[in-house]
Amino acid sequence: MSSVAMANSPSVVHNVFVYGSLMAEDVCRVLLNRVPQSSNATLNGYHRYSIKGRVYPAILPVENKKVTGKVLLGITDPELHILDEFEDVEYQRSTVEVSLMDSSENLRVYTYVWSDKNDPNLYGEWDFEVWKQRHMEDFIKMTSGFMEELEQPESKPRVATYESFYQQDG
Repeated sequence: MSSVAMANSPSVVHNVFVYGSLMAEDVCRVLLNRVPQSSNATLNGYHRYSIKGRVYPAILPVENKKVTGKVLLGITDPELHILDEFEDVEYQRSTVEVSLMDSSENLRVYTYVWSDKNDPNLYGEWDFEVWKQRHMEDFIKMTSGFMEELEQPESKPRVATYESFYQQDG
């Protein structure tokens, strides 16, 4: 769809629960060219895993577990498309219900759930604070490379961008 057609279509906005690298404002700024308003939230009935060989997390449904994160508010259709491309085939966009921490209000939102529920590479618990200290700077560089690649007519998927970035880095 051309940018003119997008500009003339009614503006639909979405709310997206994020629980990993997208909780970092700098990552959102690189991907979306802005930092959306957000609200802290909890997703009940899910667990946030670390992934062997990756610096970002995955969530899957797990009874009696919960994931804290935040809801990005007012995401436009073009921004949702960028998030879909960024999450790539490893994740499936799903509709879930989260509880907003500041108001206890329940909200139906999109989130990205790991596609392979039997993935043997999932383990433990992923920690945002550890990620910020150890991996955020390089992840932002990789994300910038992804956005440059996305502009290309024959862009490669985010997983390929991630793997080539982290292979060259060592």
